[in-house]
Amino acid sequence: MASKNKRSLSRTTFEEETAFKGSLKFASSLTIRGHFEGDIETSGNLIIDDTAKVKASIKAKELLIAGEVTGDCYVTEKLEMTDTARLCGNIKTKILKIADGVNFEGKCEMIKDAKPT
Repeated sequence: MASKNKRSLSRTTFEEETAFKGSLKFASSLTIRGHFEGDIETSGNLIIDDTAKVKASIKAKELLIAGEVTGDCYVTEKLEMTDTARLCGNIKTKILKIADGVNFEGKCEMIKDAKPT
């Protein structure tokens, strides 16, 4: 699982049994442990736990990936991938932290300005 410290920061959790399709827009924090397909936009933090499978375009302030993500990620502050992370998509972020063992297929662009292009 994603680190307990990071998970404890999350205000809402979609548990493993949860499957959701659509658009999510929120301001605080969310942990996804189940399945999600669609678009996610937050001015807060998003945690994709190691049990999660997400197919989405993601825009977030901070993003922690421990599970599987298919889709592009625009992160205004920090994107972190743990050793169990699998990401197939492009990344734009200010700060990137990748653990050994991450499976990443895509392009990465480091940004200086927090405004999307």
